[in-house]
Amino acid sequence: MSHGDEQGYSDYGGTGHTRTRLPDHDPYGGAPRRPTRSSSRGLITVVGVVVLLIAAIAFANRGDDSSPGNSPARSSRPQTTSTAPTGTHPVNTKTAGIPSGFAQTEQGAESAAANYAVALGSADMFNTVKRHAIVDTVYAPEIAAARQTAMDKAYSSQEFLANVGLAEDGSPPKGQLFVSRVVPVGTKIVSTKPGETTVEVWYTTLFGLSGNASKNPVTESWYTSTYVLKWVAHDWKISSDQQKDGPVPLGRDQRASTADDMTKAVEEYGGFTYAR
Repeated sequence: MSHGDEQGYSDYGGTGHTRTRLPDHDPYGGAPRRPTRSSSRGLITVVGVVVLLIAAIAFANRGDDSSPGNSPARSSRPQTTSTAPTGTHPVNTKTAGIPSGFAQTEQGAESAAANYAVALGSADMFNTVKRHAIVDTVYAPEIAAARQTAMDKAYSSQEFLANVGLAEDGSPPKGQLFVSRVVPVGTKIVSTKPGETTVEVWYTTLFGLSGNASKNPVTESWYTSTYVLKWVAHDWKISSDQQKDGPVPLGRDQRASTADDMTKAVEEYGGFTYAR
């Protein structure tokens, strides 16, 4: 996410969080009623669906059983090395509540980038003291002060806070829970050179106010952030970063959870320390 002049979320006062207003009524209107059909027609439909499903499963499982001429070369198939587990344990130390002390390896850089994305997209960024601690922890010393100034300006904007639905001190309205959470989906090494590694982190965000009276319900967005990490004082630190939208998956037609369910989930489910 771009934290050059702001946190990098451009849609909300320069912080990049997006908001989608959900309709007040149930967009699904309850379970749809099926039209009345004859029993014979229903049986034919069910049989047809089963036949198609069996055919799809057989096609999907064909894999390497196909003849070499019809199967793509193994070398041309997508690789999963960028997200495959390595068996190496994640770090067991923290600085300002953020995992730290990453190894000077590609895996260590990927883990650092993912964890830093989580910290920079957290609700703690809306608290001045906690924000300062995060910025000082994840950014290289030579740019931390500049980032601090830019982010203080962005996060103290009364117009921005009002649009988000927060008070001047960054607190949510009574009876509502402010949600700002980044969930990394995968990481990728872009380039490496002595003392520097560039990592991309693909992630989804949850952002909004959870509560029955919320006018800014929790919604999801998708981004990819690119972090240039430098090896400083025995750890990886961000020397520059930028953010772009997507890739965005096609959403399923799932019914949105109630405000109470969303609040309960956010309060009960904590985050992870990310490591490959």
